[in-house]
Amino acid sequence: MLDDPRTVRVTGDDTAAVYRRADDVDAEMRPGGHRSTPVPEAYVWCNLTSGNGSRALWLLLLPFMVVNLAHWMRPCAHGRRRTVRLYGLLVRLCGLTLTVLLVAAACEAALDLIAWQCAGTRACAARHSWLGFLSPAAGGWWSTPGRRLVLAALVPGALPALLWYLSHRTWSAYESQQPLSPGSDPEEDTAGGALARPGFWYGRRLVARLRAAHTAAGLLTVAAALTLPAAHADRRPGGLEALDPLGWLLQAALAVTAGVVVGVVCRRGRSEHRLDRQLDRPLVRRLPLGALLLLALAALYAGWSRPGWHSTGRLQGDAAFGAITLVQGFLVVVLGVTAHLLHRAHRPPSRAAAGSDAAPSPAALRGLGGPVVAMLACALGGVMSGGVAQRVSDWLDGTGTALPGPPVLLTWQASVIPPLLVVVLVLCGRLAGRALRRARAERTAVARDYPDEPLDARRTRQIARVRAVATLTDDAPLVAGVVSAVALLLGAAAVVGALGPGRTPARAAAGLQAPVLGAAETAQALGSWLIGLGFIVFVTWGQRAYKDASARRTIGILWDVGTFWPRAAHPFAPPCYAERAVPDLTWRMATWTRETGGRLVLSGHSQGSVLAAAAAWQLPPSVRRRVALLTYGSPLTRLYGRWFPAHFGQEALVGLHRDIVCWRNLYRLTDPIGGPVRLPGDCGPTVDRAPLKDPLVYGRTARHPLPEPILGHSDYQADPAFAEERRRLLARLHPEVPAPRHGTGQPTDPDGTGPTGTERQEDAGPQGNGGRSSG
Repeated sequence: MLDDPRTVRVTGDDTAAVYRRADDVDAEMRPGGHRSTPVPEAYVWCNLTSGNGSRALWLLLLPFMVVNLAHWMRPCAHGRRRTVRLYGLLVRLCGLTLTVLLVAAACEAALDLIAWQCAGTRACAARHSWLGFLSPAAGGWWSTPGRRLVLAALVPGALPALLWYLSHRTWSAYESQQPLSPGSDPEEDTAGGALARPGFWYGRRLVARLRAAHTAAGLLTVAAALTLPAAHADRRPGGLEALDPLGWLLQAALAVTAGVVVGVVCRRGRSEHRLDRQLDRPLVRRLPLGALLLLALAALYAGWSRPGWHSTGRLQGDAAFGAITLVQGFLVVVLGVTAHLLHRAHRPPSRAAAGSDAAPSPAALRGLGGPVVAMLACALGGVMSGGVAQRVSDWLDGTGTALPGPPVLLTWQASVIPPLLVVVLVLCGRLAGRALRRARAERTAVARDYPDEPLDARRTRQIARVRAVATLTDDAPLVAGVVSAVALLLGAAAVVGALGPGRTPARAAAGLQAPVLGAAETAQALGSWLIGLGFIVFVTWGQRAYKDASARRTIGILWDVGTFWPRAAHPFAPPCYAERAVPDLTWRMATWTRETGGRLVLSGHSQGSVLAAAAAWQLPPSVRRRVALLTYGSPLTRLYGRWFPAHFGQEALVGLHRDIVCWRNLYRLTDPIGGPVRLPGDCGPTVDRAPLKDPLVYGRTARHPLPEPILGHSDYQADPAFAEERRRLLARLHPEVPAPRHGTGQPTDPDGTGPTGTERQEDAGPQGNGGRSSG
């Protein structure tokens, strides 16, 4: 990306580093040799988001990442602190239900399907010889139902421990870097909003608190899965009455500890106004240890020998999954009301007051982007948990007659998958038709953009089609809103159906006409296969993403956005690379300008432009006055401004434009990700350049004898406009740079205006793959 095979790492490590060309390593010591051209640097952060194929396992944590995104999609609000806190609290509670749901799915597979149903059924245990020692027919020590459950609980019990370890290790590896100390500059700055606060990129206290609470919640879920069946056995006729008080005491202890966990999650969220290096009280930090002790007591209680206790039917999975689904639906609805109130309370400046006819970018779904995404996270969690249970059940009982199978609610949730897919297909068809109409309308615009070229119908259609497809990104809120609303309605129907007398969909339609019965049976069978197939495809696609470049580009955009934000709602989400990358950039820029007194252009492509803006907000004001910003293929307004209005709305971007010296943005109409910044008033034309031509040449010319490709989101530096805008930015910076500092040992230019005229560029790679860097 530096356009030179000889590169040298200037600073950093194997995870993220700054590189220069080998000839430019000592550029500050040889100012005369670099008077005519800037010196490029490249910040490489690929190992923070990608790496080897094992990173595909992070996709299993996708629901956690998505619900964490919902936290940052809060609408803009001023003076509504309590409502803002309520919004964050509701999202954190949604994240807690997802942790419980994931561990409950593991308990369903290990405890209910394997240890309770299959090992307790002679035919199923005989089919799977590795379960023979658990079968009651073997008469071994592990053959009693309670001990089988205790042994099986090792699998779901290890899951929270594994998640705790991953969260702790990734925090130490990626997010433990402390930002630039706010005390390094005497000037105080708050114009950048939340992203300019000193503690925004350092959430150690909240992550540690949530990590303890979620780990304890997972362990308590396993303990409850052991305690409740044993307590039910003690209360039955002929049960061990002596153990009944112990069961009630243990259940009370679980309930009290669960209340403490919820209380810890409900505490105040992030401390962004200061760098919070402290941790919570020992009581909070030792919650996982307390939950582990309760799990050990539950194992002892459940493993006690109970004569006459036999495993029949299912465990209490229907009530558990039904309660989780109802709580998630309630939280999403209340979150939607809260987001609506915040959106209505915000009154952006009118276009007339701004003095511009440019329409501002509205918040996605009128401020309901966060609730919609939270609903999608819950739906993803349901699909993954149902897929695990359904696949394990089919694997254990191929005929489907020997075992009762997974909870009825999961069967209903599987049955609503086909109707949801029908809605998605209809929506995709509508969007495809809209894209075709846009492509036909764009043909006239293409001909107008190349007035001196002989028109070629095929070439015109190709360019118009790429432009039309690029606009589909703007329809993402419609797709997300429709899918989320349908998923909420179908989820409610599944809960009602599971509570009805008919139980499974096929049984509920047994008394109806033959077509209805056939449709119900088809939906039930097809949904069961689809939910399992979808889970398998999901995992294999994630593995393929790190082997195939095209697949990596497809999911790279979502992954870059999802892991950009700190873990504020769920501690088990994939690590936030910006908590390492933003301090890296700010430290490098601040130290370089302090040592040299020079000027620099911060250049970012795609997700790199978001990192560049975040780093510029964190700079002290004295450093910002030496920085110019060049963005291209930037999603700052098109994606971030719409989905994250509280942090990348127009007010924040106008403040950024006001704080730095100058800012220019390049974009193409064929780019599906990048777009104009569209600041109001006189800022808009100052920042946005007219759309770049893509392709550069319509047909064959003497300088371009071969057809030029349509670049879309890639290779902005190949356009002559890039070098032109870079020269203009450096020229605008030149008069405002102060005289070089004396006594620093740094050479100066003969003209006395600065050491080297060095330019630095940090850039994320094309196609949103979250790792390539260019100078």
